[in-house]
Amino acid sequence: MRSQYPVRAVLLDLEGTLYANGEMIPGAVAALTELREQGLALRFLTNTDSEPAGRTLARLAGYGLPIGQEELFTPVMAAESLVAATPNARVYAVVSQALRESFSCLVDEPPFTHVLVGDCRDTLSYPLLDGAFRALRSGAALLALQRGRYFKRADGDHLDTGAVVAGLEYAAGVQARVLGKPSTDFFALAAATLGVEVTECLVVGDDATTDVAGGNAAGARTVQVRTGKYADQRADGLAGGADHTIDSITGLPGLLREFPEG
Repeated sequence: MRSQYPVRAVLLDLEGTLYANGEMIPGAVAALTELREQGLALRFLTNTDSEPAGRTLARLAGYGLPIGQEELFTPVMAAESLVAATPNARVYAVVSQALRESFSCLVDEPPFTHVLVGDCRDTLSYPLLDGAFRALRSGAALLALQRGRYFKRADGDHLDTGAVVAGLEYAAGVQARVLGKPSTDFFALAAATLGVEVTECLVVGDDATTDVAGGNAAGARTVQVRTGKYADQRADGLAGGADHTIDSITGLPGLLREFPEG
């Protein structure tokens, strides 16, 4: 049963919600300003799994998004926390070169405690996948930064990390632990950084399979925006699971004003 009131914090998706296809959603910055003026705590949740958080923040600054370092939460950050808490972790990485440079516990020789899979467009090869398969067969745990089917860019849709994760699960006969959306742990950890319960949060995003499904499962109230992936998912019969649906992020401050105060 999802909590109804009060809403003390908003967990906001980025791509498809605040910007899409390389351009800002009209009115997004003004909407964020209004949310802050309403006294709501904000966290910006992204499944971006190709770069360290610092690079993500720099890219967001280029869009003109007023996001502080402490306001961003990514699956890369979740992975860093998990691995840091694992004694003698030895991680085999199927990730981008940028991420390989940011993890200190990546190793190239067995034994391996974990196989970490993320965006690997610039490193993917058969030997890399085969090494991951062999590590999993030897007992390593499979960690997926996320398992999205595809992502959208200005030039069209592109294969996402989920295809690589699914292939390794099938071949090795294992199940991945997903660190990003729609993992309920991901939403709970993000809420914890604000000092609130996830049931006191409103999750807002364009993706019914990650933002909405994950927020619902975590016990938060959910809002789907009709930008980003919404049109694709409506055509596929996936939209409609959120507590509320609005045209874009610009409608969020008005929607929140309709909620009774807790």
